[in-house]
Amino acid sequence: MNLVTILTALNPADAHLAASRLEAAEFHPFVQHEIAAMGMEGYALAAGGILVQVPEDEVNEAKAFLNSSKASAE
Repeated sequence: MNLVTILTALNPADAHLAASRLEAAEFHPFVQHEIAAMGMEGYALAAGGILVQVPEDEVNEAKAFLNSSKASAE
């Protein structure tokens, strides 16, 4: 299964919030690089952030879901 990054967050709360919303909508998200990004203050940016990934076949629908829920929150 190939995973594709659909969101990069700079703190674990944002990454896990997005992953939880995706799970509730029956997607299959994975949060990657969380521990490395939390190793030192400010290291998340240098490490490339905390990645929220989904399987390749869910990418377009998951991105659309996150974008539509972000627009409705504004």
